[in-house]
Amino acid sequence: MTDYQNKTDESTRLLPATAESLALAASLLHRGDLVAFPTETVYGLGADALNPEAVRSIFAAKGRPADNPLIVHIHDRDQLEQLCDIPPKADLLMDAFWPGPLTILFPRKNTVPDVVTAGLPTVAIRMPSHPVAAAMLKASGLPVAAPSANLSGRPSPTTAQHVLEDMDGRIPLILDGGPCDVGLESTVVDLCHGQPVILRPGGITKEMLESALHAPVTVAGSVLRPLEPGEKALSPGMRYKHYAPKGTVTLIDGNEDSVVPALKQHCLQDLKNGRRSCVLCFSEHVSALKACNPHDMGSIHDHAEIAHRLFDILRQLDEEGMESVYSEVIPPEGVGLAVMNRLGRAAAFRIIHA
Repeated sequence: MTDYQNKTDESTRLLPATAESLALAASLLHRGDLVAFPTETVYGLGADALNPEAVRSIFAAKGRPADNPLIVHIHDRDQLEQLCDIPPKADLLMDAFWPGPLTILFPRKNTVPDVVTAGLPTVAIRMPSHPVAAAMLKASGLPVAAPSANLSGRPSPTTAQHVLEDMDGRIPLILDGGPCDVGLESTVVDLCHGQPVILRPGGITKEMLESALHAPVTVAGSVLRPLEPGEKALSPGMRYKHYAPKGTVTLIDGNEDSVVPALKQHCLQDLKNGRRSCVLCFSEHVSALKACNPHDMGSIHDHAEIAHRLFDILRQLDEEGMESVYSEVIPPEGVGLAVMNRLGRAAAFRIIHA
């Protein structure tokens, strides 16, 4: 296997998605190489899901722990036959949300290597709607295992340039399909253990799933807390610290009248002590926090816009060398649940109650 972990002298090609670059991507995947590609959620780092050696290269390139399972991307539901069994009600979700930002856990077949599933009896599969992802998957004809195309623990990439920042010299090819639409990774839902359970929230919300299934959907307790000691990550994105910038992120919650003064107090104290510090705040509070290097997350009334901006802002913090970051929170409802899942893990669940 190529030592991607230490591979820094090989050039990475960043190419627009054309017929020629898609053919190159397909060829690289068949050869066991890695390709970064856009999806509607974030950019993925893909390898042939049925080639264990190729999949191990993903973990090496990212510095990703091997106990963190991967999502398999397909372009046609006929591909499911070689990968998994289909549990009851899965068809309802596939009919409603595929192609799109929904990942479903299926009982795996033995054709799927252990390295893809972290040895779990389930395999996570989705069908992306991004035209470049769909075209690449169709051109290769392969199921492609792909986590986000970033160094492990860093904010997920929503542009090809973000991928290049993390992966330059580590992979041969990045397909540039422009900025991602959703900006947060897909919703992951488990249908294998009775009642449907959301393991990772995303753009497909609990309410949308319940509408499609005509049944209640629960949210895993680990969505808004760290994993317990010995608790396995059943889905990508469940690790204790994830999506994090280099600086220390702290969440501040409470009512509006107390949160804004608390943000200002903590940030200004850090600035006084010589630390590069800032706040992440809603558009409505930017003016009140103008002395605190405010980063506008979007309107408090538009959770989808906050989700779309989040990873881009977290990466911007590193470009600015921010050492401490204080962030507002939003109610964990609808897409807000996905935002708080990502912010919570970016902060390693550090929270100050104002």
